[in-house]
Amino acid sequence: MPKLRLSLACSNYDRTRALLEERVPIDGVELTYLNLSVEETFFRMLRHREFDVAEMSLSSYTLSLFRDNPPFIAIPIFPSRFFRHSCIYVHAGSGICEPKDLIGKRIGNPEYQMTAPVWIRGILSDEFGVPVSGAMYLSGGEEEPGRPEKLALSLPPIFRVEAIPATKTLSQMIASGEIDALYTARAPSTFTNGSGPVRRLFANYAEVEHAYYQKTRIFPIMHTVVIRRDVYEKHPWVAQSLFKAFLAAQREVYKDLHDSAALKLMLPWLLWHTEETEKVMGRDFWPYGLEQNEHTLSTFLRYSYEQGLSKRQLTPREIFAPESLESFKV
Repeated sequence: MPKLRLSLACSNYDRTRALLEERVPIDGVELTYLNLSVEETFFRMLRHREFDVAEMSLSSYTLSLFRDNPPFIAIPIFPSRFFRHSCIYVHAGSGICEPKDLIGKRIGNPEYQMTAPVWIRGILSDEFGVPVSGAMYLSGGEEEPGRPEKLALSLPPIFRVEAIPATKTLSQMIASGEIDALYTARAPSTFTNGSGPVRRLFANYAEVEHAYYQKTRIFPIMHTVVIRRDVYEKHPWVAQSLFKAFLAAQREVYKDLHDSAALKLMLPWLLWHTEETEKVMGRDFWPYGLEQNEHTLSTFLRYSYEQGLSKRQLTPREIFAPESLESFKV
């Protein structure tokens, strides 16, 4: 019996490379892995549903569940996670020296519904007392003009969101002082070139992120993996097959991080970084599955609702294919 042919759009991560290089088999599936940037993957999947399976913004996926006919179903695989304290940028002349100075300011985000800004706004509210409704948000392209929200927004009036002019970029606007701050995933070019007045709010972000994890036990989830719902409804077994394969690919990387014969990554103190991370976060510091991520997911889903994005507060269990939430035992 021939295997089911599926396309997967996903970035080239260490934790998914075994799938890209076809070292990990997928039960019943012949995979075509398209190595695409996250922006391209999200755009093509959300707008045109081009792929059978895809990496997807956790926020965009959450919002897609409120459509009349939700187009996707996720499995609890999280190819991207990131502490986002380092991704709050401010203009040096804005008067912003600490989080509470963000209140009342003009703040850019490439898209209001984008996962990274949702986490940033939620963390600033929970940990620093910065209300989400206390700022004006301006959305648009960070480096290229004309970027729209990929999903139409219908926000309560308490949240003020406006598009920037079609000829401008957020990177330029924070450098010129037209916006006071920027919440984003990618560092703006006007910060990375080191020549302008753009700086991080938290210069000591690693210390701040360490303290945040110690307090909350949250390692923020950015992306999940979704299956096009028509594919899933016809072949519900693919949810468990994919989950097992992604997990096996990730286990390779955990092993590689401890290989002292020859470094697998270009970090001189890779073993030290690995050991220090495990001291703080445990051996499975990038967990897949529902149980170990329920607190993190519940927090994000609360943020989505509190920020006017979700129509109701979802629970982690209801956003995943049930076939991917449990497995057999011997």
